Amino acid sequence: MDLFERYPKLNICKNDIENALALMLDTYKKGGKILVCGNGGSASDADHIVGELMKGFLKDRKVIDERIPQELREKLQGALPAISLCAHNSLITATINDNDADMIFAQQVYGYAKEKDLLIAISTSGNSKNVVSAVKVAKALGTKTLALTGETGGELKQVADVTICAPSTETYKIQEYHLPIYHYLCASVENEFF
Repeated sequence: MDLFERYPKLNICKNDIENALALMLDTYKKGGKILVCGNGGSASDADHIVGELMKGFLKDRKVIDERIPQELREKLQGALPAISLCAHNSLITATINDNDADMIFAQQVYGYAKEKDLLIAISTSGNSKNVVSAVKVAKALGTKTLALTGETGGELKQVADVTICAPSTETYKIQEYHLPIYHYLCASVENEFF
């Protein structure tokens, strides 16, 4: 998958994309998991990323785990552990109702994140308060952080370990760049482990 030939404007963030890949590979090599969050279209991207990691994306990920009965093993695919923090409606709405809407992802990061994990935080502006709060909690716990933002990076650029700033200031164009970026990252990680 030659991302930079197909999307030459992404060459401006090539180093950050490669640093992001290194973070993801290191997370899985250490036995960690990836947590992903974002709002609106970025919430859909969070779910999409988890889908690409948790089952076969471009490869047939055969399961060879002898603990699993053969008839089930044939129907399973190798997984790279990932959780979308956007998919827990009861917890999200309880946090909004009982605490503070800006804490919907931070609460989950506090409960799930370990030092060997990685949080991927998606915000086209880089300033979504609930996403920034999640990154701050992750950093406090020693969890590595990767942000996907637009051109300016916003506050996330200041707090995340690695920030990929898509070369646009228009939300829909930023999201159009995020898709091939995370497809490249997921395909590269899959290629490494399968």
